[in-house]
Amino acid sequence: MEAPLCPVTGRPAARFVQWVSARLLADLWRIEFGVDARPSFLGIDRFGLWESPVGLYFFDPRPEGDAAFYRDYYGHLERYGVSVLETWRAEFETAGNRIPSGARVLDVSCGLAHFSKSVPHAIYTGIDPHFTSPDPAVEVLSESLPDHLVAHAGSYDAVCAFQVLEHLAVPVPFFRQMVEAAKPGGLVIIGVPHVPSAMTRIPNFLLSAPPHHLTWWTKPALAALATEAGLEVESIEVMPWTRFDALIYWIERCSFVKCEETHFRGTWTWHLAAALALVLGRIVHMFRKPPKVEGGGAGLLLVAKRPRNPAPA
Repeated sequence: MEAPLCPVTGRPAARFVQWVSARLLADLWRIEFGVDARPSFLGIDRFGLWESPVGLYFFDPRPEGDAAFYRDYYGHLERYGVSVLETWRAEFETAGNRIPSGARVLDVSCGLAHFSKSVPHAIYTGIDPHFTSPDPAVEVLSESLPDHLVAHAGSYDAVCAFQVLEHLAVPVPFFRQMVEAAKPGGLVIIGVPHVPSAMTRIPNFLLSAPPHHLTWWTKPALAALATEAGLEVESIEVMPWTRFDALIYWIERCSFVKCEETHFRGTWTWHLAAALALVLGRIVHMFRKPPKVEGGGAGLLLVAKRPRNPAPA
């Protein structure tokens, strides 16, 4: 079995983790979220989950969710009271504290521009071809990053993307475009889910599966992403849980199956473990405050700087 190439370094994967049945994932997406993932799977029968030399876990192949998949997914969340309008993560505050007053900030794939509330001291611009801001005072442009770069390359003091990279089949070109948008001396800030964490220890946890999450990140993987793009890494921090995302922590705590080497399995014990953990986790979440970084924390935040005087090629 030939190892696929790491989507960050281009080197062969260091370790095979497991095969994941596309039929199992499609059935789970349909049952749990009422979403048809099969069109996004493009006829793929199974996915390999691999670990790269820098610790990145990645699926091969990596089909991205299509527009219909995400329309139905977000619609399901809204019907069950999980509003995308209320999303707030600790990484927003941490990133906002790193951005100086008066800085020009670009928030890539910004969704509904939640991050804008964490940078009232800066000049905020969000870009997202699929969303607009509900606040007319917040500038959100319906543009892709390549289109935005045509007139704004090297224009921003900070370029950010939160919970975006893990959805991309090929993350490196996107990241390099973010670097291109930053001024020399400007910051590039990335928030991603990580491994090991509560998200990767819950059995059959669909948010960590194709076509939603295609990569699971580590500190060495983020460092490699930044250094290979010519950036200077300033920090890579574990983010604390918030009221918005701590439900994942409690689901993992309440599961009698803890995933280590195997993460997806179509057995009744795993389905039962996932269902009971969801019910019990919701109950505990109602009455307990969010933990800090127990269970591996809610994610990783990379802060890197574009050099003022880049090294010669």
